[in-house]
Amino acid sequence: MKGIILAGGKGTRLYPLTISLSKQLLPVYDKPMIYYPLTMLMLAGIREMLIISTSEALPQFQNLIEDGGKWGLKIEYAAQPEPRGLADAFLVKPQFYLGSPVCLILGDNIFFGHGLSTQLQKAAQLQQGALIFAYAVKDPHRYGVVQFDSLGKALSIEEKPRKPRSTYAVPGMYFYDQQVYDLASQLQPSGRGELEITDLNRLYLQKGQLHVEVLGRGVAWLDAGTHESLLQAANFVQTVEERQGMMIACPEEIAYRMDYIDAAQLRSLAEKVNNSYGEYLLRILEEEK
Repeated sequence: MKGIILAGGKGTRLYPLTISLSKQLLPVYDKPMIYYPLTMLMLAGIREMLIISTSEALPQFQNLIEDGGKWGLKIEYAAQPEPRGLADAFLVKPQFYLGSPVCLILGDNIFFGHGLSTQLQKAAQLQQGALIFAYAVKDPHRYGVVQFDSLGKALSIEEKPRKPRSTYAVPGMYFYDQQVYDLASQLQPSGRGELEITDLNRLYLQKGQLHVEVLGRGVAWLDAGTHESLLQAANFVQTVEERQGMMIACPEEIAYRMDYIDAAQLRSLAEKVNNSYGEYLLRILEEEK
């Protein structure tokens, strides 16, 4: 399976922070925002990724992440000329993933929780249909909303409904089979002028091929797209890291623990960072001894 990180848009809800800097490059406590979705793909076992952003922001992402080789990854880049909706991510550079299942994750979504990596690795084995997640929220009208029957089977999915049929929102992480390009190509712009991911998911639902898994109470899902939610996400990460003494979304650590890189490579990366981040990486190596 391959992965796509959609890190485009103008981030207008975060102005003036994003006037000259992509939203997904803003810090969430001690790491750039894009590290959080990128490491979710890594935990799922996905090593080939495409980062989509604006032509202005792409050089900044390339400077930060390079080709991914330092983390044992292979990363490509593509420009999205203008925001055309989430489903447009599959039409920007289809040659990247054609013939392979693909996971799309949004660049401003943050996930954390016990057992999440196991759930992601299982999802990454998908070969037929689509798999999305559902997460209980108090303000479902802001999101795509999925409705279940009494047996937990998805009945409907709506985009930002005025009167939601449930409290289950769909987080920004989606797994699709090889049909996704053909189905995304069939989509027509919504009233907002966008190719909606909810419409794509609805096509799978109509085919009887949409699987929905509920993320339990032990999983945190944060959307860092506003000033308030960005601060909340940073505070959450700081609290967990200081309490547990472990980092969230550290690509160097995950690459090492997933055997994408070896101890010598991790040490080389750690020694390039002269602060507590580098000290944390060196401590991992010492604890392994």
